[in-house]
Amino acid sequence: MALSKIGTLDILFRLFGPVHIPTNVHREVVIEGEKQGYIDAKTVGIAIRQERIIVEDVSPDDLPPEIASLSLDAGEREVIYLSTQKVNSLVLLDDLKAREEAKRLGLTVKGTLGVLVQAYRENLISSAEVNTFIETIIAHDAIWISADLCREVRKRIETDLLLK
Repeated sequence: MALSKIGTLDILFRLFGPVHIPTNVHREVVIEGEKQGYIDAKTVGIAIRQERIIVEDVSPDDLPPEIASLSLDAGEREVIYLSTQKVNSLVLLDDLKAREEAKRLGLTVKGTLGVLVQAYRENLISSAEVNTFIETIIAHDAIWISADLCREVRKRIETDLLLK
């Protein structure tokens, strides 16, 4: 959802096509977000109406014990569960603990910064745009991605440019 907060949600669809989210993520991001008046919630809501984001009905009873018992929030557990149900899926998570648990379960994981790097490497965005997006993430109060990690990713992109 960080991509929506920085106005780059479209990059996700350009890279991966429609994205699936579970009911708890929808409730958390869209329903609660719209009540709070968050612009990114409206953007995600529009993407759902356009069927660029597909909301998957997941109930706590659907989760197998190895996922239900994870000490993550409900949305993260549901995201991990959905990813286990789809062949060759990619799970998008920024929370470090959730990422570690998903990897432990053998899932392929990518975060917001990884999406931006992939978009850059596939020439969907320029290095200047990546820098702008990373600076926006660092400055944004409601995005909890480490500034140090952001700077490290930016440094890797600058190294890529030097090697070209």
